[in-house]
Amino acid sequence: MFYSLSTSIFVLLKALIYKSTGSWYIVETETGKRMNARLKGVLKIGNITSTNPIAVGDTVELEIEDELENTAIISKIYDRNNYVARVSPHNKHHHHIVASNLDQSLLFATLKNPKTSQGFIDRFLVACEMHHVPAIIVFNKADIYEEKELEQFANLKKMYNDIGYRVALVSMEQNQGLDILKNILANKTTLLSGHSGTGKSTFINMLFPDLQLRTTEVSDWSGKGMHTTTFAEMFDLPFGGKIIDTPGIRELGLVDMKKVELSGYFPEMKKHLQDCKFNNCLHINEPGCAIKQAIGNEEITFDRYQSYYNILESLVDLSIK
Repeated sequence: MFYSLSTSIFVLLKALIYKSTGSWYIVETETGKRMNARLKGVLKIGNITSTNPIAVGDTVELEIEDELENTAIISKIYDRNNYVARVSPHNKHHHHIVASNLDQSLLFATLKNPKTSQGFIDRFLVACEMHHVPAIIVFNKADIYEEKELEQFANLKKMYNDIGYRVALVSMEQNQGLDILKNILANKTTLLSGHSGTGKSTFINMLFPDLQLRTTEVSDWSGKGMHTTTFAEMFDLPFGGKIIDTPGIRELGLVDMKKVELSGYFPEMKKHLQDCKFNNCLHINEPGCAIKQAIGNEEITFDRYQSYYNILESLVDLSIK
């Protein structure tokens, strides 16, 4: 698209954000050209309260700045279909957009070395439900699981399957389940996430042998994986589709949520909400609570309710009322 303004000729290009490094972005135009781009200083971005106005996965409009240097200026951001966010490390009342325009998210988790807590998994699922991003849970390191971990996996798989989530068991070390994951990813834009040390970077290296993302062992003293990815980045899959790699997330906070809204992001609770006596029921000690009755009838597991309660408490900590 071309237009003239005064005596200057501007070339406007539509492009996709592939990587964000703070002030500069790597973009790819519709013709497949990669460029370095920066945000136009006067660009206003609505009522966004995030610490990063542009995220990987965003569709933007560019003005060519310097063809020789292969640089451009981002002059417009197109509306997002959806996005996933976490609490900003700089301001707990603002969010940091992890990625946008997603078809699905894939969370890597492990039951050992390191152990991913159910609380973390459930917070991630709530974040995805908030923004209408289908979520898939992948438990890695099956090769080191003993009877105790296999029993835990069976229980978790049943619990999440029963409420509509897909769950897979894989081993990156033994190349077990790789074909299953490729089928899940094919022809979709997928956010890959999870704690560092759960095998996310190893999986990406298996998809792209020439990429060789840095991986790391689990920290001996903390039992947690150490960060290997600094910035979010998108990659084109050789069999169709895209993946977005994200920094290892230790805590996934939730912002811009009222306490009364939280239960609506638990699928098994959502279908009972209209049966509560009070519209603003928080499902703690209120009379006529259909959620508490459903727990008693084993229609909602106590473990998921415990996650709900813990997240509710964190929303109070964030002063969201």
